[in-house]
Amino acid sequence: MRNRRNLNTDEFLEDDDTGWIVTFSDLMTLLLVFFILLFSISSLNQKKFESVLESIRISLNAEKRPLAMMEVLEIPETIDKTIRIDELTGLASRKDRIEKDIKSYISKHKIQDNVNVSILDDKIVVQIRGTALFDSGDAVLKPSAEPVLKELVTVFEAYDEYNINIKGHTDNVPISTIRYPSNWELSAIRATNVLRFFISQGINPLRLTATGYGSLMPLRPNSSPENRAANRRVEFVLEKRGR
Repeated sequence: MRNRRNLNTDEFLEDDDTGWIVTFSDLMTLLLVFFILLFSISSLNQKKFESVLESIRISLNAEKRPLAMMEVLEIPETIDKTIRIDELTGLASRKDRIEKDIKSYISKHKIQDNVNVSILDDKIVVQIRGTALFDSGDAVLKPSAEPVLKELVTVFEAYDEYNINIKGHTDNVPISTIRYPSNWELSAIRATNVLRFFISQGINPLRLTATGYGSLMPLRPNSSPENRAANRRVEFVLEKRGR
């Protein structure tokens, strides 16, 4: 009789142990709904997104929509209502935003021939042709260079967690003047003058470095006037502090 009671008790306990399956299935269902939502809104406009959220709210018997969702839906009429998944979730990286901001400026002012931005590993690299900043064989900033650099200052200050390494480059045509004995001096002084301009515009000097590379790191072979013009440039390499 005692053995029978123990057997029944063991069976009862084993039945109780399966209760977690209900909770687990509910969790899986919610996760499935969540990922369907993420997939659905990757390229939806506001009305479609609101419809999806409302259907999920009803299915879950929620009395109120989460605050974050309500804020997303309250989009001003004057801006593009297309919702990107990375912007919605906050997963868009800072370096992608910097690249986007600079490319927007380049496109707005139609200076694609003189300014280029790219991401290399975890660094943002902005390249400006030397002719956009300096006269040939000189390291004094041209007046027309200041608006370009001021726009960069505005972008760089918005992302103050990045250090800025300013790199001067030249072609391989030798230079030998009293002021610039070689391409090394010319590239270094150009980078330093840009650094000084940034400081005058309020950028923290601790974020800045300036380096001259002369003709050591060409983008293209110095085999034509066009290639040499591309090699004469100033680069701004942005890298997060603490690396």
